[in-house]
Amino acid sequence: MSKDKHHHGDLREALIKAGVELMEAGGPAALSLRKCAARAGVSHAAPAHHFNGIVSLKAAIVARSYKIFTETMQAHRANITEPRARLLAICEGYLSFARSHTALFQFMFQPLPKDHAQINPPILAELEQHSTRAYSELEQACAPFAPMGGRAGGIEVMVWSLVHGYAMLFTSAPEGRTPAGMPPDFADILPAFPLKK
Repeated sequence: MSKDKHHHGDLREALIKAGVELMEAGGPAALSLRKCAARAGVSHAAPAHHFNGIVSLKAAIVARSYKIFTETMQAHRANITEPRARLLAICEGYLSFARSHTALFQFMFQPLPKDHAQINPPILAELEQHSTRAYSELEQACAPFAPMGGRAGGIEVMVWSLVHGYAMLFTSAPEGRTPAGMPPDFADILPAFPLKK
Protein backbone atom coordinates (compact mmCIF):
# COMPACT_ATOMS: atom_id res chain seq x y z
CA MET A 1 0.00 0.00 0.00
CA SER A 2 1.39 3.45 -0.88
CA LYS A 3 1.58 6.01 1.88
CA ASP A 4 -0.92 8.17 -0.06
CA LYS A 5 -3.65 5.63 0.76
CA HIS A 6 -3.04 6.13 4.48
CA HIS A 7 -5.55 9.01 4.48
CA HIS A 8 -8.43 6.82 3.25
CA GLY A 9 -10.01 9.49 1.06
CA ASP A 10 -9.24 12.38 3.41
CA LEU A 11 -6.07 13.46 1.64
CA ARG A 12 -7.54 16.85 0.76
CA GLU A 13 -8.26 17.56 4.43
CA ALA A 14 -4.77 16.42 5.45
CA LEU A 15 -3.18 18.75 2.90
CA ILE A 16 -5.28 21.75 3.98
CA LYS A 17 -4.45 21.06 7.62
CA ALA A 18 -0.76 20.80 6.74
CA GLY A 19 -0.99 24.08 4.83
CA VAL A 20 -2.65 25.85 7.76
CA GLU A 21 0.05 24.56 10.12
CA LEU A 22 2.85 25.67 7.78
CA MET A 23 1.23 29.07 7.34
CA GLU A 24 0.84 29.60 11.08
CA ALA A 25 4.41 28.51 11.75
CA GLY A 26 6.18 30.46 9.05
CA GLY A 27 3.78 32.66 7.09
CA PRO A 28 3.14 32.52 3.32
CA ALA A 29 6.83 31.97 2.53
CA ALA A 30 6.70 28.61 4.33
CA LEU A 31 3.95 27.30 2.07
CA SER A 32 4.50 25.04 -0.93
CA LEU A 33 2.79 21.97 -2.35
CA ARG A 34 5.87 19.86 -1.62
CA LYS A 35 6.06 20.99 2.00
CA CYS A 36 2.35 20.31 2.49
CA ALA A 37 2.75 16.85 1.00
CA ALA A 38 5.73 16.12 3.23
CA ARG A 39 3.92 17.34 6.35
CA ALA A 40 0.85 15.26 5.44
CA GLY A 41 3.07 12.22 4.91
CA VAL A 42 2.29 11.71 1.22
CA SER A 43 4.25 11.83 -2.03
CA HIS A 44 5.05 15.18 -3.62
CA ALA A 45 2.69 14.30 -6.50
CA ALA A 46 -0.31 13.66 -4.22
CA PRO A 47 -1.57 17.29 -4.00
CA ALA A 48 -2.31 17.27 -7.74
CA HIS A 49 -5.26 14.95 -7.06
CA HIS A 50 -7.05 17.79 -5.22
CA PHE A 51 -5.39 21.08 -6.18
CA ASN A 52 -4.45 22.26 -9.65
CA GLY A 53 -1.58 24.29 -8.20
CA ILE A 54 -0.43 26.33 -5.23
CA VAL A 55 -3.03 29.05 -5.95
CA SER A 56 -5.86 26.58 -5.35
CA LEU A 57 -4.24 25.29 -2.16
CA LYS A 58 -3.85 28.85 -0.90
CA ALA A 59 -7.52 29.54 -1.68
CA ALA A 60 -8.50 26.40 0.25
CA ILE A 61 -6.43 27.60 3.22
CA VAL A 62 -8.13 31.00 3.07
CA ALA A 63 -11.54 29.27 2.97
CA ARG A 64 -10.58 27.20 6.02
CA SER A 65 -9.34 30.36 7.76
CA TYR A 66 -12.71 32.03 7.20
CA LYS A 67 -14.43 28.97 8.65
CA ILE A 68 -12.33 29.11 11.83
CA PHE A 69 -12.81 32.89 11.93
CA THR A 70 -16.60 32.53 11.78
CA GLU A 71 -16.62 29.82 14.43
CA THR A 72 -14.52 32.03 16.73
CA MET A 73 -16.98 34.93 16.40
CA GLN A 74 -19.93 32.58 16.96
CA ALA A 75 -18.34 31.16 20.11
CA HIS A 76 -17.86 34.66 21.54
CA ARG A 77 -21.44 35.77 20.87
CA ALA A 78 -23.14 32.52 21.94
CA ASN A 79 -26.14 33.06 24.24
CA ILE A 80 -25.79 36.86 24.17
CA THR A 81 -28.99 38.61 23.14
CA GLU A 82 -28.56 42.27 24.19
CA PRO A 83 -27.68 44.07 20.91
CA ARG A 84 -24.61 46.08 21.98
CA ALA A 85 -23.18 43.22 24.05
CA ARG A 86 -23.69 40.86 21.09
CA LEU A 87 -21.98 43.26 18.67
CA LEU A 88 -19.09 43.74 21.08
CA ALA A 89 -18.76 39.96 21.56
CA ILE A 90 -18.51 39.42 17.80
CA CYS A 91 -15.85 42.12 17.59
CA GLU A 92 -13.96 40.46 20.46
CA GLY A 93 -14.18 37.17 18.54
CA TYR A 94 -12.79 38.97 15.48
CA LEU A 95 -9.87 40.25 17.55
CA SER A 96 -9.35 36.91 19.27
CA PHE A 97 -8.94 35.20 15.90
CA ALA A 98 -6.51 37.90 14.75
CA ARG A 99 -4.40 37.44 17.90
CA SER A 100 -4.49 33.62 17.90
CA HIS A 101 -4.06 33.13 14.14
CA THR A 102 -2.15 36.23 13.10
CA ALA A 103 -0.53 34.72 9.99
CA LEU A 104 -3.85 33.34 8.74
CA PHE A 105 -5.62 36.61 9.53
CA GLN A 106 -3.15 38.65 7.53
CA PHE A 107 -3.08 36.13 4.67
CA MET A 108 -6.84 35.82 4.25
CA PHE A 109 -7.22 39.53 3.60
CA GLN A 110 -4.62 39.60 0.82
CA PRO A 111 -6.10 39.73 -2.69
CA LEU A 112 -6.48 36.47 -4.58
CA PRO A 113 -5.34 36.28 -8.22
CA LYS A 114 -7.66 38.29 -10.46
CA ASP A 115 -7.87 35.30 -12.79
CA HIS A 116 -10.11 33.01 -10.74
CA ALA A 117 -9.74 30.39 -13.47
CA GLN A 118 -6.52 29.39 -11.69
CA ILE A 119 -8.57 28.17 -8.71
CA ASN A 120 -10.50 24.89 -8.67
CA PRO A 121 -14.23 25.85 -8.94
CA PRO A 122 -15.29 23.86 -5.81
CA ILE A 123 -12.62 25.64 -3.77
CA LEU A 124 -13.73 29.01 -5.10
CA ALA A 125 -17.33 28.17 -4.10
CA GLU A 126 -16.17 27.10 -0.64
CA LEU A 127 -14.23 30.33 -0.22
CA GLU A 128 -17.28 32.37 -1.21
CA GLN A 129 -19.47 30.43 1.22
CA HIS A 130 -17.19 30.84 4.24
CA SER A 131 -16.27 34.49 3.62
CA THR A 132 -19.97 35.33 3.21
CA ARG A 133 -20.80 33.55 6.49
CA ALA A 134 -18.09 35.52 8.28
CA TYR A 135 -19.41 38.85 7.03
CA SER A 136 -22.95 37.77 7.84
CA GLU A 137 -22.00 37.54 11.53
CA LEU A 138 -21.09 41.22 11.55
CA GLU A 139 -24.04 42.18 9.35
CA GLN A 140 -26.57 40.49 11.66
CA ALA A 141 -24.99 41.99 14.78
CA CYS A 142 -25.29 45.48 13.28
CA ALA A 143 -28.88 44.99 12.06
CA PRO A 144 -30.60 46.15 15.30
CA PHE A 145 -28.99 49.58 15.08
CA ALA A 146 -30.30 52.59 13.18
CA PRO A 147 -28.47 53.14 9.89
CA MET A 148 -26.05 56.07 9.84
CA GLY A 149 -27.71 58.95 8.02
CA GLY A 150 -30.44 56.56 6.94
CA ARG A 151 -28.02 54.70 4.71
CA ALA A 152 -28.23 50.90 4.83
CA GLY A 153 -24.95 49.18 5.59
CA GLY A 154 -23.32 52.24 7.10
CA ILE A 155 -23.04 50.78 10.61
CA GLU A 156 -21.54 47.48 9.51
CA VAL A 157 -18.96 49.16 7.26
CA MET A 158 -17.98 51.47 10.09
CA VAL A 159 -17.71 48.65 12.64
CA TRP A 160 -15.82 46.44 10.19
CA SER A 161 -13.36 49.27 9.45
CA LEU A 162 -12.93 49.93 13.16
CA VAL A 163 -12.41 46.34 14.31
CA HIS A 164 -10.22 45.40 11.35
CA GLY A 165 -8.07 48.49 11.75
CA TYR A 166 -7.74 47.81 15.47
CA ALA A 167 -6.69 44.24 14.72
CA MET A 168 -4.08 45.32 12.20
CA LEU A 169 -2.66 47.97 14.53
CA PHE A 170 -2.53 46.08 17.79
CA THR A 171 -2.73 42.30 17.45
CA SER A 172 0.78 41.62 16.18
CA ALA A 173 2.61 44.43 17.98
CA PRO A 174 4.36 43.81 21.30
CA GLU A 175 2.22 45.23 24.08
CA GLY A 176 2.60 48.97 24.32
CA ARG A 177 5.00 49.25 21.39
CA THR A 178 2.82 51.19 18.98
CA PRO A 179 2.75 54.90 18.15
CA ALA A 180 -0.49 55.06 20.17
CA GLY A 181 1.08 53.39 23.18
CA MET A 182 -1.01 50.90 25.12
CA PRO A 183 -4.09 50.00 23.08
CA PRO A 184 -7.42 50.93 24.65
CA ASP A 185 -9.98 48.20 25.25
CA PHE A 186 -12.05 47.76 22.12
CA ALA A 187 -15.20 48.26 24.19
CA ASP A 188 -14.02 51.82 24.92
CA ILE A 189 -13.83 52.80 21.26
CA LEU A 190 -16.91 51.03 19.90
CA PRO A 191 -19.54 53.78 19.48
CA ALA A 192 -22.87 53.59 21.28
CA PHE A 193 -25.08 53.25 18.21
CA PRO A 194 -28.77 54.07 18.64
CA LEU A 195 -31.21 51.18 18.25
CA LYS A 196 -33.79 51.22 15.48
CA LYS A 197 -37.14 52.59 16.53
